[in-house]
Amino acid sequence: MAGHSQFKNIMHRKGRQDAQRAKIFTKLIREITTAARLGAPDPNANPRLRAAVIAAREANMTRDTIDRAIKRGSGNEADANYDEVRYEGYGPGGVAVIVEALTNNRNRTAGEVRSIFAKHGGNLGESNSVSFLFDRMGEFRYPLKAGTADEIMEKAIDAGADDVVSGEGEDAVHEIYCTQDAFNATREALEKSLGQPSSAKLMWRPKTTTSVEGDTAQTLLDLISALEDSDDVQNVYANFELSDDALAKFAA
Repeated sequence: MAGHSQFKNIMHRKGRQDAQRAKIFTKLIREITTAARLGAPDPNANPRLRAAVIAAREANMTRDTIDRAIKRGSGNEADANYDEVRYEGYGPGGVAVIVEALTNNRNRTAGEVRSIFAKHGGNLGESNSVSFLFDRMGEFRYPLKAGTADEIMEKAIDAGADDVVSGEGEDAVHEIYCTQDAFNATREALEKSLGQPSSAKLMWRPKTTTSVEGDTAQTLLDLISALEDSDDVQNVYANFELSDDALAKFAA
């Protein structure tokens, strides 16, 4: 997901994360309540909840807010019942896009996602229309200070991981990938050798990427931004790679 990682880093440097803090908290709280509703209310006994709590702490959410979200979910309150839905389609330049959402109104969310795709030159497809272009994998992120690329690679392999990508620059991280089935075992092993990751989740990693540039790149990034701005959308994955020229332009 190199292209999307590049995009994330650019937007973070522009301060978009701070401007969207309330929206980010809404998404995190929704994930915490859903994880608590579907599993145990104890993060140590519920891997999904544990990952959600880690993400919330990384975003500087208070302990009280996290605890209230867990209580709402474990109490099966009516307003904590969200359906997990996945949308798939193609964006500008033939880029494959997967959208994960948590919603209490499927019709509303489907209509909004379809409208966003159409507005930005994309097309919403049927279920499984693009997921075959991705692998469902576990992803763990550690700050660069956790170790050198070689040190992280060695510990990741020992933990059962399949791949490691170590970035460069101010916002870069070590990204460790494993198969979906090995997620829990790899997480436990990594926490013993490297400590708690800044992020731990199941995600969609593209098998190949499509290079985009110029107006196509701009329209695609606008599509992703619009999707991520939706309250119901939790994650967006796309199999694109920004050209060097496009990366330089958007990072400026």
